[in-house]
Amino acid sequence: MTNKEISEKVMQSASAAHLNLTPAELVQHALKNGEGVLNDTGALMADTGEFTGRSPKDKFSVADAKTENTVWWGDVNQKFDPAKFETLMNKVINHYAGKPVYVRDAYACADPNFKLRLRVVNETAYHNLFCYNLFLRPEQAELSNYEPEWLILNAPSFKAIAAEDGTRQHNFSIIDFTRKVILVGGSGYTGEMKKGIFTVLNYILPEERNTLSMHCSANIGKNGDTAIFFGLSGTGKTTLSADPERNLIGDDEHGWADDSVFNFEGGCYAKCVDLTQEKEPEIFNAIKEGALLENTRFIPGTNSVDYTNISVTENTRCAYPINHIPNVAVPSIGKAPENIFFLTADAFGVLPPISKLSVGQAMYSFISGYTAKVAGTEAGVTEPQATFSACFGKAFLPLHPGKYAKLLGEKLKANPNINVWLINTGWTGGPYGVGSRMKLPLTRAMITAALHGELNNVAYEQHPVFGYMMPTSCTNVPSELLNPRNTWEDKSAYDAQANKLANMFVKNFEQYASGVDAEILAAAPKATQQA
Repeated sequence: MTNKEISEKVMQSASAAHLNLTPAELVQHALKNGEGVLNDTGALMADTGEFTGRSPKDKFSVADAKTENTVWWGDVNQKFDPAKFETLMNKVINHYAGKPVYVRDAYACADPNFKLRLRVVNETAYHNLFCYNLFLRPEQAELSNYEPEWLILNAPSFKAIAAEDGTRQHNFSIIDFTRKVILVGGSGYTGEMKKGIFTVLNYILPEERNTLSMHCSANIGKNGDTAIFFGLSGTGKTTLSADPERNLIGDDEHGWADDSVFNFEGGCYAKCVDLTQEKEPEIFNAIKEGALLENTRFIPGTNSVDYTNISVTENTRCAYPINHIPNVAVPSIGKAPENIFFLTADAFGVLPPISKLSVGQAMYSFISGYTAKVAGTEAGVTEPQATFSACFGKAFLPLHPGKYAKLLGEKLKANPNINVWLINTGWTGGPYGVGSRMKLPLTRAMITAALHGELNNVAYEQHPVFGYMMPTSCTNVPSELLNPRNTWEDKSAYDAQANKLANMFVKNFEQYASGVDAEILAAAPKATQQA
């Protein structure tokens, strides 16, 4: 059966099949079904149940002739037997029989040259609302005789029998790249669908279209210049890409073709913990009619959300269409980038607040995907913890990270005017506990200077360990901050800390060394002391 035929079979056996309902209709169904309640701004508030986040240990890919020698198998990509997949898919299809289903036609990739047609089958109205908000929405004329290429079968109430079905436990997220089907069962966490499609695009675009897929935000200036922001959680990616002088292309997932940067999605899936109108007005004001809140709680006696309440999870979320926020690019496409920013919150206080990277350093830093978390509250944990996530999204990479880095390098070499910057939004003057966090207005000033070309004609000096080129002056930034060593009172302590961090980079990179070329390996930091 084709994916369209599978979905039609499901709809025929369902007690009711709701195809492409509007957000208002989905909200009414959700309220009638007892799936959620409205908050005081008109947003729907629902709980995702047992799972309030992704379950990476329960994510699999079908191993067959297409994927056996292309997928980067290991902890991130676990093999699933094709015959087991077929059996499990039929179980899920039969599971829908006699139940109402909500079906959504959508697509991914704003660039029409890369449009990926999707159909999603959901058990609940609120999951279908999530898909409306997060995926791109076809025009009405496109929906007649819609032929989906990829199919997502989402069945939170279906629980696998691990010993029989080949899963680890009752929940699962499985991608079959040959059948073009994603199965999600046993988990109500909506993000599994979003990240399933992201994983698909992380395979298709680099492997089949020679296009770089990226876990990043992107915006575009008034003169049409595109900027890309990579960064792990806590580095400031969302905050720094939200610029009143620039239009947002997207906040999370993008592709970089020969002459375009394009959003994969049609919405945002924002974290809500400690959200305030003062700190993040765009997100706060986007939570209105049509938006979906997940796992939040009200202020007692009201229907106003208490964003400080993490009694269900710290991973409270809101899903809303991108047009709920101001300053968005329509369509969500820009030109090839002129500036790329790697954001890191370096709690060791070692890295410069802004530095310029060579092509080799850019590829090495891209694969490293570094940031650092501050010291925790556990007994004995008294110093920052280094965090590395390949290509700033290791959990969603079906291919070896070297594949993505190679594509990045090829694009940088083909466009030598692209600047790649490392931005440290972390600590200066010492590590966490001694130094201070880099002030946001200073970071914004450095990014603005880079975007305006003001750093093209200033003097630079080279970092002795990491080799990055550090500007010696920057508009609206005290020059003494630009070389991190100068901000430390104890220079020998800085040198020791820089060597320590360099050794962490080298140690982390060992797992990727066999899959990259000499240019990338030569860009490793040069520690003068071994760990």
